[in-house]
Amino acid sequence: MIELEHVTKRYPERGDALRDVSFRLGSGEMAFLSGHSGAGKSTLLKLIGLLERPSRGSIRVGDEDLATLPRRRIPAHRRRVGMVFQDHRLLADRSVFDNVALPLVTSGMPQEETAKRVRAALDQVGLLKFERAQPLTLSSGEQQRVGIARAVVGRPEVILADEPTGNLDPDLSREIFRLFERFHQVGVCLLIATHDLGLVQSLGHRTLVLRQGRLVADTPSKTPPGEALGS
Repeated sequence: MIELEHVTKRYPERGDALRDVSFRLGSGEMAFLSGHSGAGKSTLLKLIGLLERPSRGSIRVGDEDLATLPRRRIPAHRRRVGMVFQDHRLLADRSVFDNVALPLVTSGMPQEETAKRVRAALDQVGLLKFERAQPLTLSSGEQQRVGIARAVVGRPEVILADEPTGNLDPDLSREIFRLFERFHQVGVCLLIATHDLGLVQSLGHRTLVLRQGRLVADTPSKTPPGEALGS
């Protein structure tokens, strides 16, 4: 589903953020991306989401080579990939419903189908009763779940999450990862960047470790799907 071959990303002002990174995630696979701050985690996710292009190497998502994908096809690619951010990036002047609906509205989906999908996504994350609330009235954990609903409302094949629990306490962090586990169980491919090594190790999923832009470890999953997080 996701395949990187010898990927390097160089910035003129600070050198290589990624250096010769290669790995593959299969369809429906869930993995964590670990490493210290500045190791290249966010850069790697941006490349897969086509927010940026690699300097060298190839990235494939499904049957598409992102390094050569024409600009006109970038919006279609981004509809295949849901992205979750640490800072939520919610619009404070719009309701929870409108925040989740935004990707569908910008893609031109009919209003009736948009409403159906938004309510289904909010129900998945346990926030259907808050659809008319303003984001700032919600807790940090609830705001992050709104961000997850927005990421999955378009029914993407891939979910990329950049430090999604960075501002949450351990209990809320596990709650968020339970949500990711549910999407994993229905065949979505997930790559989750996190610095929380203790939580990652306790979950037992495959872990890719970056250090100074290089992939230095690739630990296979130790736990069958659905068992790592408990009930």
